[in-house]
Amino acid sequence: MSNKAVLEVCAFHIESCLIAEKCGAVRVELCDNPIEGGTTPSYGTIKLVREKISIKLYPILRPRSGNYFYSDEEFDILKDDIEMCKQLGCDGISVGISKINSEVDTERLKRIVEWAGPMGVTCNRIFDCAPDAFKALEDIISCGCERILTSGQKSAAPDAAELLKQLVDKAGDRIIIMPGAGVKSSNIAKLRDASGAKEFHSSARKIAPNPVTYINKEVSDYGNVYIADEAEVKAMISALNS
Repeated sequence: MSNKAVLEVCAFHIESCLIAEKCGAVRVELCDNPIEGGTTPSYGTIKLVREKISIKLYPILRPRSGNYFYSDEEFDILKDDIEMCKQLGCDGISVGISKINSEVDTERLKRIVEWAGPMGVTCNRIFDCAPDAFKALEDIISCGCERILTSGQKSAAPDAAELLKQLVDKAGDRIIIMPGAGVKSSNIAKLRDASGAKEFHSSARKIAPNPVTYINKEVSDYGNVYIADEAEVKAMISALNS
């Protein structure tokens, strides 16, 4: 692994993907539904993003929000979505799957890694739901994933620097530990130094202005469009390079 620390941008909008590449991020985790923690983006979204950016593209594959204990039908959906990502030329996927007790479902995760090849596999924040972080670490390594996205089992990664450091040390060269959640330009350098991590994950998101000229205020389900804040992405990469 390179000694240079790098940034992955969690993108909920094609504009965020373009900003990520422009600012020097190495990878995009492409998601839908930011309020729900990210779910599988559409075929059309993945296709267009793949056509528009040259940096690595890892769509999240998560058929619904909530827990990661999936039914047989949801597991079949994951298999089909993996094939879709391969056909569209993605570099990898971000995915996780658990048992009913929230331990990593190693049998199913190994099958996912096998189906995904030669794409890479990031194990997403299912890790943060596991009852034993160090057992989960070994389980995920045994499944063949290349990295773990984790907040260190806290709401925000900067609050878990001690555990993240232990995970980085324990993982060694066997898997990448990538802190994410609550990572900002104001704390990313400190988190890098405290944890020893070399990859970081952030959405750097802000609410995009609504350009429509009329809004019916009696309707409350418009929602928001979230895009990456270009200045914040640049500031994080600058902090990592300092």
